[in-house]
Amino acid sequence: MTLYLDNAATTPVRPEVLEAMAPYLTRFFGNPSSHHEIGEAAASALDDARSRVARVLGLRAGDVMFTSGGTESNNAALKGLVLGSGRRHLVTTAIEHESVLASADYLARFHGTEVAYAPVDAAGTLTPDALADVLRDETALVSVGYANNEVGTIQDAAALAAVAHARGVPLHLDAVQAAGWLPLAGLGADAITVAGHKIGAPKGTGILAVRGRLPFEPLLHGGGQERGRRSGTPDVAGAVAIATAVTLAEDEREAEARRVSALRDAFVARVLALVPGARLTGHPERRLPGTASFVFPGTNGETVLLELERRGVVSSSGSACAAGSDEASHVLLALGIAHDEARTAVRFTLPRGLTGSLDPVANAVVAAVAAVGSRG
Repeated sequence: MTLYLDNAATTPVRPEVLEAMAPYLTRFFGNPSSHHEIGEAAASALDDARSRVARVLGLRAGDVMFTSGGTESNNAALKGLVLGSGRRHLVTTAIEHESVLASADYLARFHGTEVAYAPVDAAGTLTPDALADVLRDETALVSVGYANNEVGTIQDAAALAAVAHARGVPLHLDAVQAAGWLPLAGLGADAITVAGHKIGAPKGTGILAVRGRLPFEPLLHGGGQERGRRSGTPDVAGAVAIATAVTLAEDEREAEARRVSALRDAFVARVLALVPGARLTGHPERRLPGTASFVFPGTNGETVLLELERRGVVSSSGSACAAGSDEASHVLLALGIAHDEARTAVRFTLPRGLTGSLDPVANAVVAAVAAVGSRG
């Protein structure tokens, strides 16, 4: 039996989510913009989904926009808020998801936006002082990952928001990995990104919430749906799905985070004790409950993964978006890890609902690293 420990890449759709969305794929199939009974039933479901998401995020229903996933939401956040502001200075960090970094690069190349990369420390932490040092009067936006997708380091979002707001700058928080593990409300963020498939909704579902007062230039133009911020016929079933998933995840969050953190800590301790030279990457304490990421010097991460899969454990070397690349992780390089060592990385991301000891997984890691190391 294979144990799937790559939940930062994607998660299975929850049965409750399938049940909630199914009627809107069949019986209540209407276009929510249509002014008749079938369309109004769909519109009612869309409004309810928006309100449920808003409660979890601590924002207004009108702030919530449904998207196709985290990549679209991050693209829309950076491009929409920077271009809408009329200012051309963007602040982010070098450890962000590719969708943030590529959007920043696009704004620089095609719109003359100057991008400042605030420095992070060796654990991947952005301090308020480091952020303050790169802010300017003309800064349009700060975009930061609430929790890093590769090493799991958690940022102090409320403190970063306070620093940005003191200079009159809005904060976009990429919460794709944080949703279901960390609180999403009360952070002071002006825009928040969530991806459905990380929390038990189908792929192709996402959320971008933007406070209504902020100027926003849409990526998609047309019929003016989503308050003019994202034209196109809304995916009602997808909206119901992600609203159900994010609500369930929030209801279970505190209990799951405590339980899974304890299992993760025991697993990390065993791997570090039994694998010579193994190092944990990211912050040792301020990290996502389900994330344990290591480097195993003297090995090759992709080869270790193959050995693990032979032993019934599926994990990854980092972001699924960069899977198959021979390049070392940009995140690990930004943390000051040497190129050769960065290529030995293996990331384990645990599921919500996990029960039982992870000692068998740790034993598989020991055997896999030993097998790779013995080949020289």
